[in-house]
Amino acid sequence: MSNDQSPNVPAERDRREAVREKAQQVKARQARLRVLRRSLIGAGAAAVVAVGAVAVTYAVSSNGSRPQALPAAATDDGFLVSSATGVPDPLAPQAVDGDASTLAAGATPTPTPEPATTPTPTPTSTAAPVDIRVYVDYLSTEAREFQVANAEQLSKWVDEDAAKLTYYPVAMLTSKSNGTKYSLRAAGASACVATHASDRFFAFNHELLANQPAVDSEGYSDQQLADMAQGAGVSDVATVRSCIEDETYTGWAKAATDRAIKGLPDTKGLALTTLPTVLVNGTPYVGHMDDPKEFAQFVLTIDSNAYYSTATPTPTPSATPTATPAG
Repeated sequence: MSNDQSPNVPAERDRREAVREKAQQVKARQARLRVLRRSLIGAGAAAVVAVGAVAVTYAVSSNGSRPQALPAAATDDGFLVSSATGVPDPLAPQAVDGDASTLAAGATPTPTPEPATTPTPTPTSTAAPVDIRVYVDYLSTEAREFQVANAEQLSKWVDEDAAKLTYYPVAMLTSKSNGTKYSLRAAGASACVATHASDRFFAFNHELLANQPAVDSEGYSDQQLADMAQGAGVSDVATVRSCIEDETYTGWAKAATDRAIKGLPDTKGLALTTLPTVLVNGTPYVGHMDDPKEFAQFVLTIDSNAYYSTATPTPTPSATPTATPAG
């Protein structure tokens, strides 16, 4: 019987070897699958992290690092008044002597002799206009007082080429509007008008100040600011409205404010600390903001030698006043 079974021994051994080899192949294949699965999971996680990083980077670049729009009309963050005609000024004093000749004559009244003997102050032909710079926050009550009191004479000085008037919108009171950032938005809106309708900038600037909202109120909405710009007479209404409602220049307004707080251009170390800051030929005005005669006298004092001359009178015998003896 043992002779009958011996031929089957090699066959049984071969079968066991075949089974063992098959098992090793299956085990090796399973190991490769596990490695591949781990690789895929790791790659997927890396892809998710990469996508998240891209999303965060996009969010940061879209919000925090968005390119800042700069108003082309600004020079050192200020806007030169090119025209001051047609300014509605119902709140300003009605009897402000603000033309160039009155400014030169000063605030002290003098007796009026015969016209032929009266010196007539006239602008010199070669003198440069007096440089007046106003740093203004549209929520500042003193800025409103200065504008309302001086708008009439400022507009006359500009139109008569007696003054070079520049406004610098800033936003130091941004936190004083119940979270709406009104100062910042108003400064940005003024930049929109200065850029797209420079001839109406003075009128819009005046409107923002003369009809100033209360401190700690929400102020005007962007739509209302755009309506005010339209009311000020801008010609390209659609462009100005889009600029204001998109808050195109609010980023610039914030940066301009930061720059002014660090230092004012063309001054000897001056920085923006009070509102408004008014400079006449670089000298700060420290008088009453609501007194136009005091401001006019300050301008005359700063600039009279460089800006005005007095014509030499030519008296005639008939124009000489005769004293009357006391009786």
